[in-house]
Amino acid sequence: MTVVVEPYRERPARVSGAQVWTRTAEGGDYRILPDGCMDLLLLDDDLIVAGPDSRAWTGNAERGTRYAGIRFAPGTAPDFLGVPAKELLNERVPLAELWSPTRSRRLLDRIRSAPDQAQALDDAVASLAEEPPDRLITQVLRSIRAGVLRGGAGVWGLAGSVGLSERQLHRRCLNAFGYGPKMLDRVLRMNVALDHARTGAGLADVAVLHGYADQAHFTRDVKALTGLPPRILLG
Repeated sequence: MTVVVEPYRERPARVSGAQVWTRTAEGGDYRILPDGCMDLLLLDDDLIVAGPDSRAWTGNAERGTRYAGIRFAPGTAPDFLGVPAKELLNERVPLAELWSPTRSRRLLDRIRSAPDQAQALDDAVASLAEEPPDRLITQVLRSIRAGVLRGGAGVWGLAGSVGLSERQLHRRCLNAFGYGPKMLDRVLRMNVALDHARTGAGLADVAVLHGYADQAHFTRDVKALTGLPPRILLG
């Protein structure tokens, strides 16, 4: 039997800020870069939660392995799952270990029986995600994406802007994102910089535009987070 390998595809999900994605593995090793997000995916006839990563996740998949998933926006999955993100850092966990067996089985059966499993996953998550996004976490994320930690005030200034102490801010970030504000800034900045580099921009220019001291600093940070220097990663 010929296995048709489908490319990675994604589209906006019904849940605000999330993405629905599908992929059929080409076979062999793969590397998933940390991005501050968490995923709920259908894999091998089971629902798996992919926690936030502080380093690249590497694995191996047989050719033809099919995936369908929801990638939650940073900071939003813990409310849906009912589990702090820090407890899932660098982990892949069956949903049945986080929810009751009955509840997780009901969701799994609903998705498996659908002709379009990605759409069924999207619909199911939307129907269960009743809580609106945490406004404080949304504000923190927006500020970090804007680069406020790279200014003079740093974490202290960010904490004050949202009415928290530095310790409170760190704790809230661990629960929402899986790591503290500085680590979140590193992960988000790296992804934006790599996306820029994929357009063909020179690494030295990318480094300067995204707040790295120089190209060497950019290279060190990418290698620390992904295991590979940017030239090899992008190649």
